[in-house]
Amino acid sequence: MSLKDRLTRLTGEAVKSPQADAKQEKLTELRRKIDEVMNRRERLGSVHAPRATGRSVPLEHVVPGEEVKTPHGSFFFSRSSLNPTDFHGHARVCDLACPCMEAAFFLAGSDTIEGLTIEDGLFLDTETTGLAGGTGTLPFLIGLGWFEAGTFVTCQLFARDFSEERAMLSFLSELAAGKGFLVTFNGRAYDLNLLAARFILNRFQDVLAGMPHIDLLHPSRRMLGHRLENARLVTIESQVLGVRREGDVPGYEIPQRYFDWLKRRDGRLLEDVFRHNRLDIVSMAALLRHLTDLVACGGSRDRAHEGDLLAAARLHHERGGLEEASRMYEELTHSGMPSVAQCARQSLSLIHKKAQRWEEAAGLWREMIDKDPYDLFAVEELAKFYEHHARLFEPSVEIVQRVLEGAGHLGDEDRRAFGHRLQRLLNKMAKR
Repeated sequence: MSLKDRLTRLTGEAVKSPQADAKQEKLTELRRKIDEVMNRRERLGSVHAPRATGRSVPLEHVVPGEEVKTPHGSFFFSRSSLNPTDFHGHARVCDLACPCMEAAFFLAGSDTIEGLTIEDGLFLDTETTGLAGGTGTLPFLIGLGWFEAGTFVTCQLFARDFSEERAMLSFLSELAAGKGFLVTFNGRAYDLNLLAARFILNRFQDVLAGMPHIDLLHPSRRMLGHRLENARLVTIESQVLGVRREGDVPGYEIPQRYFDWLKRRDGRLLEDVFRHNRLDIVSMAALLRHLTDLVACGGSRDRAHEGDLLAAARLHHERGGLEEASRMYEELTHSGMPSVAQCARQSLSLIHKKAQRWEEAAGLWREMIDKDPYDLFAVEELAKFYEHHARLFEPSVEIVQRVLEGAGHLGDEDRRAFGHRLQRLLNKMAKR
């Protein structure tokens, strides 16, 4: 036993293992990051939150609305609308009002429901007392939107305190009962689960549970995520839809705004929250139209990003829509973005290969090699075509040798695989 071990036993100190030290370092680093986030939030919060100066301003003085009384109590109700010629970002409201419904339900991964139009849709978003969800979280503001005679209507139901939740939910049930499907952004994971819990706690039937649902978050990630830093709605607004929010309240600040409202009853605390929620609702309508244009059969794609169109084509491909996927891939083979064009050729060639349209597939592989002689996918597929289907060993040997001669482009595994393929081809040629 070493002297250090004897001293440790005498003093009764525990020996820290390397694993314990590493764990402590991770905890220290995590605490540091949490402190940085909280300090940043405090700095941002001091900029956005109205100060408690003078007398409180009634809510109806800063947010147009009125009290609504129901058999279950009362709550605050605000309604506004956008005219058909009004713009939201790049698009007019009248353009948002006519998305392809077949494409809309394709985004949801469900069959088109006959007879439904965009006016049957209910756009929904909530502002809550916490972001974690659970039975202790109150959706104090429920934003709703729908198309009505070419206009876009937004209605906001606000519980001025916890006792008004029951009245607000009963009114939501009445509104939703007249609609045919829901549109949300991340509603499947958050808003609808939260509202389901609140309906149960208030002993109401959950009228939202059985409605067809289009959650825009997941198709947005699939089709737009390749060029965005994140899939938040505000990011999609600014980088895709052309919407610029000025002085928007940060989402993490909204729960505290409501708690401050309960203490001070100052409507200025909630003016930004209502505007934030209303913009979310309108942006969902704009995003639905944008995404349906990307995937719609014969839809308008003139101003679409070609990388988005490639992602939309892949979505059709994965879901078995080979005809539409092939059409979109064919268009994208002429893309001005070389990477998009090459990916479109690759995917289209696989569709031809699976259908045993060998000449069409081989033509695409030759085109890909012309564009990039070291496109390993195209080289391998064309070599296999020559060897197994055309039974032409010489051209197969030629393209494989060309790749091996530029061995700097190959990793060890690829070099071994192509070397093995070349030797097999030479053996077959010798036998012939």
